[in-house]
Order: sequence, then C-alpha cells, then structure tokens
Amino acid sequence: MSVKAFKLVSAVEREMLMGDKNYINIECIECCGKNLYIGTNDCFIYHFLLDEKISTAGKITFAATKQLHKYLGLKKPVSELKAASALTRLLVLCDNTITLVNMMNLEPVPTGARIKGAVTFAVNENPVSGDPFCVEVCIISVKRRTIQMFMVFEDRVQIVKEVFTPEQPCAVAVDGYYLCLALTTQYIILNYNTGVSQDLFPYCSDEKRPIVKRIGRQEFLLAGPGGLGMFATVDGISQRAPVHWSENVIGAALCFPYVVALDDEFITVHSMLDQQQKQTLPFKEGHILQDFEGKVIVATNKGVYILVPLPLEKQIQDLLASHRVEEALVLAKGARRNIPKEKFQVMYKRILQQAGFIQFAQLQFLEAKELFRSGQLDVRELISLYPFLLPTSSSFIRSHPPLHEYADLNQLTQGDQEKMTKCKRFLMSYLNEVRSTEVANGYKEDIDTALLKLYAEANHESLLDLLVSENFCLLTDSAAWLEKHKKYFALGLLYHYNGQDAAALQLWVKIVDGDIQDSTRSDLYEYIVDFLTFCSDQDLVWKYSEWVLQKNEEVCDCVLQKEKYHTHLAVLYLEAILQLKSVTTDKCTETTDLLFKLRSLLQKSDLYRIHFILDKIQGTDLHMESAILYGKLEEHEKALHILVHELKDFHAAEEYCMWNSENRDTQYRRKLFHMLLSVYLSPGTPDCALVMAAVDLLNNHATEFDAALVLQLVPDSWSVQLLSPFLAGAVRQSVHTRRMTQAALGLAQAENLIYKYEKVKQRGAPILLSDKKVCQVCQNPFCEPVFVRYPNGGMVHTHCAANRHLNSNMTHHSSSSSNQT
Repeated sequence: MSVKAFKLVSAVEREMLMGDKNYINIECIECCGKNLYIGTNDCFIYHFLLDEKISTAGKITFAATKQLHKYLGLKKPVSELKAASALTRLLVLCDNTITLVNMMNLEPVPTGARIKGAVTFAVNENPVSGDPFCVEVCIISVKRRTIQMFMVFEDRVQIVKEVFTPEQPCAVAVDGYYLCLALTTQYIILNYNTGVSQDLFPYCSDEKRPIVKRIGRQEFLLAGPGGLGMFATVDGISQRAPVHWSENVIGAALCFPYVVALDDEFITVHSMLDQQQKQTLPFKEGHILQDFEGKVIVATNKGVYILVPLPLEKQIQDLLASHRVEEALVLAKGARRNIPKEKFQVMYKRILQQAGFIQFAQLQFLEAKELFRSGQLDVRELISLYPFLLPTSSSFIRSHPPLHEYADLNQLTQGDQEKMTKCKRFLMSYLNEVRSTEVANGYKEDIDTALLKLYAEANHESLLDLLVSENFCLLTDSAAWLEKHKKYFALGLLYHYNGQDAAALQLWVKIVDGDIQDSTRSDLYEYIVDFLTFCSDQDLVWKYSEWVLQKNEEVCDCVLQKEKYHTHLAVLYLEAILQLKSVTTDKCTETTDLLFKLRSLLQKSDLYRIHFILDKIQGTDLHMESAILYGKLEEHEKALHILVHELKDFHAAEEYCMWNSENRDTQYRRKLFHMLLSVYLSPGTPDCALVMAAVDLLNNHATEFDAALVLQLVPDSWSVQLLSPFLAGAVRQSVHTRRMTQAALGLAQAENLIYKYEKVKQRGAPILLSDKKVCQVCQNPFCEPVFVRYPNGGMVHTHCAANRHLNSNMTHHSSSSSNQT
C-alpha cells in the first residue's frame, strides 16, 4: 500500500553543468555536508554548494551554486569520488588511479601521493586504526583476484594488507576488518585480518550488476538472486527479511526506515520494518543512486536530484487518516532512532491514542484497549464520546489537535443501537479496569461517576458493588441519574456513602411501604433492620423504631431462619423495652407485651447471638431474660441463682427446669431438679422461704429426684412427716420401677426359652451325608464332613454357599435362617 515517503527535487540542472555540450555525462557524485562534487566522462570535477530552502508552505527546494571545476588532464572518465572530510581531501578514481585532491580548490596534494592499479574502491566507515587523521581504503586491484588495504593520510598513502580471493571480485564494501565482496558467482564475507571467509549466496555478476553496500555497523545490503534485496551481517546471517526489488536494480540506498532502489524506469521505496513496497516514483535514464549522511541523491547522465523524505510524523498521520493502523505503528516504532527521545515519547503516545480510537470505531475493542493503555490515554477523551457521562462540573477539554474525527458516540455508530450497546459495554469494562490504576489519578470523580451512569442505564449488577465499596461518584450528578433510572435502593446507598443516612432510610422505607417501586432487594425490610442495628445515629434509630416494630410481625410470620434477623429482632425488642422503662417506672401494657415477646423469642429460638444479647442485658433489671440466656449457654447454676435469689420466683425456677429439659432424657431433667434443690439448700444464712420452696419442690416433683441422693442432701432436722409426700412418691416410684423391671426380665426369659426350643427342634432330625450326595450348586460330591444346609433341606459346599451369585434361587432361600453342621 502506497505511502508518500519521498519527494523528488531537482538539485543541479544540466545547463549549470554542461551548458550546450551534450556530450558531457555525469559519471559519479559525492556529497559532504553542503559540498556536492560531480565527476564527468570528460575528466572534469565540479564543485557545487547546495542550499536547502523551505517555503512558508513547507515546500523544500535546493539552490546549487557552482564553486569551481577542475580538469584532471587524463581524457578518461572520473569513475569514483569519495570525500575524506577529516583530511579535507577528495579521493578521485580515474584511469585506475586514485588521486588525492584538496576538497576546496581541487588541486592535487603537493607530494603527488596516489594509489595505482585500482579498479574500484571503498572507504572503511568503521576504521580499525583509531587514527583520526587517517582514512582506510580498500581497493579491488587490477591484479587478478586481489584486494589491497591502504591507509591514506593528508599527503601520503601506505599499503597495509594484500588479500587474494577465490574468484575475481567486482564490488566491495568495508566494515572494520570485514570485507563484503561480490565475486564472479557469489557474495562472500572476508576477514582480511585473519583471512577467514564465509560464503553468503550465489550471484552471477555476468548477468546482472552486483550491489554491495554497507548500511550500518557490521551489516550490508546486497542485490540477491530473484530480484531480492538481501541483508547480511559480518557473521553471515540475515537479521531482517529481504525486500522484493525488480530484476534490473542499478543502485540502492538507505534512508531509515526505507530502502530505496533504482532501476531503468522507477525509483522504488521499501520499508525495512515490514518489507512492503511503499512508494514508486517514475524516473527514467537514472544510473546513480547513493545516500550521503542520510541524504539520498539520484542522477541521470545530465542532472542531479535529491529524494527529500517527508517528515515521519506526516507519513504516520497520513497512514492513520487511511485507517492503516498497523503500518502507522510499525513506522512510528521505527522512527525512534531518528527522533530525540523526549519528542519521540510524546509523539508515539499520541499516535497510539489515535490508533486506539480508529480500532475503537471499528469495534476492535481488545486492540483499542491495549493501545489506550500503552498510549496512557486520558480516559476522559473516551468518556466524552458518550453524551452526558461526564459530570457537569468536569473541567475536561478534548485534546487539540483532536485524536479522532467523531463528535460523539451517535456519530461514530451512525445511530446503530447494537453498536452503541457494544461500545457502552466496552467502556464499562475499561473504566472498571482503570479506575484503581494510575491512569485514574487526578480525575477519579469523572471515571466513577461515568461508570455509575453506565451501570444504572444498563441495569448492571455491578452498580451496587460500586456503591458499597470505596468510590468517588459525585453526589449531585449521580443522584439525579439514579433517580431518572428509578434506582432508588442504589440511590440510598449513594446517600449512605456520602454520610446522608436519613435520606437513605427515607428512600428505603418508601420502597418497603410501596410508595415508590424498586425491586432490587426483596429483603429490604430485613436490610433496614440490619442497617438500624449498626447505625451510630441513635436519633435516627428511634425515629424508625416504631416503623420497624410495626413491620416485625410480618418478619416473624415468615419464620426467617437467619441468625442476623433473630438477633436484630431481639435487639429491637430489648431497646424498645429499655426505652419504655426509661420513660416510666410503671409496668404499662406495652412493656408487658414486649417482655412477653422477647422472652418467647429467647426461649424458642436457637439462632440469635446469645453472648451479644447477654452483653446488652448486663446492668439492667431484666433478670428473667438473663436467666433464659444463661440457660441457652448451659450455665444452669447461674440461671437458677438469678431466679431464686434475685427474683425469688420459685415457680419460675421450677418452670425453668421443665422447659429447659424438654425433649431431653430423664437423666438431664433429674440433673436440673437436683441443681435447683442444691440452690435452695445452699450453705449460708437460713432462709425459711427457701426451705419451704425446697420442701414444696420435693413433694410436688418426687418422681424427678433420686431419693437416695436427696436423703443425703436434706438436713437431719427435717421430720418424716414434712417429707411424707416425697417419700411416698419416691417409694411408689421405686416399687413401680422394680415391678416394671421384673416384668421385662420375665418377658425376656420367655423369649429366650422359645429360641432354645426352636434350636433343639432343628437339631432333632438327623442329616445323612455320603459320597453319593452332591452339592446342589456345583453338583460335585462332598469330600469332607463340612456343609451348609438350607431350610428347604438342600445341602451345599461352604464355599458355594458363600458365593450368592452362582444360584439366585438358592440365594433367595438363604435369606431365611439356615443351619451349618
């Protein structure tokens, strides 16, 4: 897909170079800074100064000013030019001789230093000598299969190494000690210091013009077979995928991230990042293409042109405008090495954000989310697409220039409700993910308020989770939105979170009473009870206590089997009773009624939190209730002590023993009554009332005591007449127990006699066993006098009888009693 990466601009017109002399052709060029050198076929060197000019509209032009020209006097073409700026020297190859001339006046060096016998040459841009006033040059010698290395100084040259190659070399590039050579039939990497060579791939130089170009440290670009531009390192490997050139490539140059190639008719531009062809410029009769310090120059025989790269930012924006997100991102990443770090980071974040909105508009939500995260998007840019989601108090203003072309979500989706719903779901998910991250810093109110509005509109279950956890929802905007969508329970939670419990309770009570409709919670009454139980505002609790008590009958009717409800109900009864007691000392009907309900709940329910209620009763005069609670805790001595010594309610003490032993065994009940008797007879100051209570207890409940233990416990001073009802009852119970035991013993003995008779009867008939009798299961004779006999008279081996699955009929009969002899 095309990208406008370069623009072709004329630098030197033919008239400036040759006037009307059509026989003059450009053979080679060199550019060093603003200095442009041109070598011609008639042995001239021309020196121009190039000035780059940028118009107010951003258009780039070049003005070339001729400085001088120099005739070398050999009547041979100038084959190659290379500048050595550190030495202010120009290396000129003409007639197989490299001459050193001054870069400014084009005069040969006074010493006449030159290198003879050179077919072509290359300058080592990664020199190994370390001398800043020396240039390392590699030549292909006129000697067959020979490479020579030279050190070139300001006024002299020195040969360093001569290396022989397996085939005749025809092109060379140098990096350090490594030579990349195009031989007759293949490319190789040769270390001229060690002599070690490595084959790369075949290439026939007789059919096509080889290209060998150093493009970076220890990396070369080669014209490979099949019209491929191949990359190779000095280790003989390729770290980049090849680019697809035409079959007739003449020259190649590098202007990162692009590889530019020249053939007979076109200049083609390929990306090194994704290897795709990005641009094609028509260009006929071109025969030179070179890059000089990032400047790409192309030339015909008659003129020189410069390929001016468009700013990478402009290229990226063009790609984004065409919705070519992947290409734009690849190019943006590749631009990192060409742009200062801080500027790149700002630019790249913006590109990621733009790309994210493009993916978002195409409903590619996973890709969009990743781009928004990587680009550290101000999430309000996304929220602002959704009408009314941002709070009215938000100070957000969209980025300028804008990150996208959409006014709002309606325009983006063109009114498609299904697409709009998908976009809203995405925003819900995205906001939920980022609300607790650094992305939300500085504008958490905007995010949480928008999230609340989305949840409410979509009737999403996470609305309540948001409101009962830490959140930054703005009260005014959120309350209006929840009311609009009839989310009254949620609105109550919002009020509560903002410290407005009175407003919350008012709403919830209206829901329970049916004044407003909200089916969010079917157990809202119980929720209100729970809320009031833990509410620190006592005035608010008393304000709604009457309403709660009026409704509590409905809760009890439902027989709710939840601990917290039973506990809450008990607390409500308790607090209402204490409130009434604080107002009046007289027992009113309402107090009596509430006491009855509280005692009934405490006795019958096993679901409330006993210790919690007991703590609340401590310090009050609710002794009966305390006794009931101690009874629930199996602390019967404490309970009985309260009933006997605090309340002096002996009847209640007896009742306590009765209801606490319901559905329990005789021993448990007897234990309670003995405990009560011990309380009555506890050592201390004699109390006539307690003594009479103990006597009444024994006489009225004689059967509940162990008479022997009682006789050990009662004082010796008590008369028989005083305990006569107890003794009569105890004797009667003892006689009754003895007679019942004798009757049971007699019945057991009779049953045992019946079983003995049956056993003797079964043994009375003899059983004859001989070797002629066979087992009814396996039909084999008996080998030993051991067998099993079934009631139907059948005999089987013992091991056959053990396996019930062999004969189901026999197994059926074996379920009845059987004899083994």
